[in-house]
Amino acid sequence: MGSSKNSKLNSESIVGEDEYQDQSIGTELTRTDINKMAWRSLLLQASFNYERMQAAGWLYGLLPALNKIHTNKEDLSKAMKGHMGFLNTHPFLVTFVMGIILAMERSKQNVSSIQSTKIAIGAPMGGVGDAMFWLTLLPICGGIGADLALNGSIMGAVVFFLLFNVVHFSLRFGLAHYAYRMGVSAIPIIKANTKKVAHAASIVGMTVIGALVATYVNLSTTLEITAGDAVVKIQADVIDKLMPAFLPLLYTLTMFALVKRGWSPVRLIVLTVTLAVVGKFAGFL
Repeated sequence: MGSSKNSKLNSESIVGEDEYQDQSIGTELTRTDINKMAWRSLLLQASFNYERMQAAGWLYGLLPALNKIHTNKEDLSKAMKGHMGFLNTHPFLVTFVMGIILAMERSKQNVSSIQSTKIAIGAPMGGVGDAMFWLTLLPICGGIGADLALNGSIMGAVVFFLLFNVVHFSLRFGLAHYAYRMGVSAIPIIKANTKKVAHAASIVGMTVIGALVATYVNLSTTLEITAGDAVVKIQADVIDKLMPAFLPLLYTLTMFALVKRGWSPVRLIVLTVTLAVVGKFAGFL
């Protein structure tokens, strides 16, 4: 009986921590507010680091709007703390994510839903932005500018600069307003289905994280088992056939367990580098 009551209290406290105290719709953000967010987003990577990546710049961009939305200081503190979590997205397309997140903040969605949505939308933007800007727009604008410069025109650099940044700033500001309007128009539906939205956002967030682990965490072993003339490669012949990307998953879960135990990201980075060096020289990685 006592344990049942304690579990109920724990459950209620977790829900309370995930919700804002003031559940009323926040103050409407004006066009000026959204433009200010877009300008401040230019400093997304000004405090880039390997512990939180772009988190400080992300919060800097959102902060004026968060101050306007959350008049309750405890709610503002909770929002700021949530937005200092790890984030890595494309710096030119970040305003699309910001617009949607501000709409969710204004509708006072659960903190976990907001963070899951941020990861689910922000992470894929990295690949989309790289393909759009670095592999498409930059070569086109650079080619036009270089052609003018090679023909003796001093306008080559100017044309390159103008062409690239007209597209860049049009998308930066245009996506900010579009995403916020799109998010605001969905507020009534979101509010009516809060639990479903939170559950869906969590699923999407976990799916994206799983894909990122399989894509970006590279860990494999070079160990082999020799029996006479037969050679069995542990990685290719055993692990990959049972479960591809098993070692990256195992390592990620280990890192997560260590973080839960209070290990700092810096200690985990040192551990990773040490393991990589030892593994290479010992011949098992």
